[in-house]
Amino acid sequence: MEEVRRQKFVGPVLRGMDGEIIEALLVVIAQDNPDNELLYEDRGGYVRIHTSRRCRVTRKSLEAALGRPFRLAELELSLSAFAGRMRYEGDEALEWYLERED
Repeated sequence: MEEVRRQKFVGPVLRGMDGEIIEALLVVIAQDNPDNELLYEDRGGYVRIHTSRRCRVTRKSLEAALGRPFRLAELELSLSAFAGRMRYEGDEALEWYLERED
């Protein structure tokens, strides 16, 4: 049952050494996805921050959490992997999602 439930989660898998980004994303993902269950797993070398079916992050929220300007494309440097499909909405938002809509 746990494996079936896990398959429905999407979001970033981050390198464990990027603590500032991990902390900011944990806050931002909870904030930008308020009606979605959050899954957080710290495995030392990497960290998963996932939500069910959709996981959205906005540049504005991430900049507020980090306290500095941040381009969403810079986030890829901290990603070791991700679950689901990933798409950018310009440089304003990034979304991981489970199913294609187009």
